[in-house]
Amino acid sequence: MLLEAFDLYRFYHAGEEETLALKGVSLHIKAGEIVAVQGPSGSGKSTLLSCLSGLDDPDGGYVTISGERMTRKSETERGKIRARSIGIMLQSKNLFDHLSIEDNIRLQMHLADKIDEKYLNELVDFVGLNHRRYARPVHISGGEAARAGLAVAMAARPEILLADEPTGEVDAENEKKILHLMDAFREKGSAVVVVTHSNAVAEYADRIIVLSDGRIKEK
Repeated sequence: MLLEAFDLYRFYHAGEEETLALKGVSLHIKAGEIVAVQGPSGSGKSTLLSCLSGLDDPDGGYVTISGERMTRKSETERGKIRARSIGIMLQSKNLFDHLSIEDNIRLQMHLADKIDEKYLNELVDFVGLNHRRYARPVHISGGEAARAGLAVAMAARPEILLADEPTGEVDAENEKKILHLMDAFREKGSAVVVVTHSNAVAEYADRIIVLSDGRIKEK
């Protein structure tokens, strides 16, 4: 099993108010799967993704990546696991504005200590941006930025891709391109967990997990 979450709880405090964002969430993600996470705003989707990636530590329960526990470790240790095993794609702001597409990908490789110029060239070509590789984010379209963000997420050859609304700001044509790229990624034995409001993305997934008020149920 590539990714497992066991009985996750996450609480937030603001003064005397307490918000329970996750209430005992468990899930298991296998190699080669695309799993969509859906639910209304405030249901805990982004909190779940943060806990799965190690960007946030749950208050209860734990997460394992390929059998290695991520939860309750230092940020440095979680960062090493994340760099080695997880690619993260957000709805926006996946790219540094002062760097070209190529250099954004190269930076991610450097951070993971996995510089591979041959793979960088393959990746730029894979996402269909060879003609835009030297362009900075301000000079590319929204669809191109989304595909560049996906390339950055794949730069360290992660086992797992976690994507938060990856098609939220693109048109239907670019949504199809991103879905095809994710499909090719999982065919290599990796897994994709995608938070989405898009029915097209959900229909493309192997499974749909629905969050409601911090709890999870599968369709």
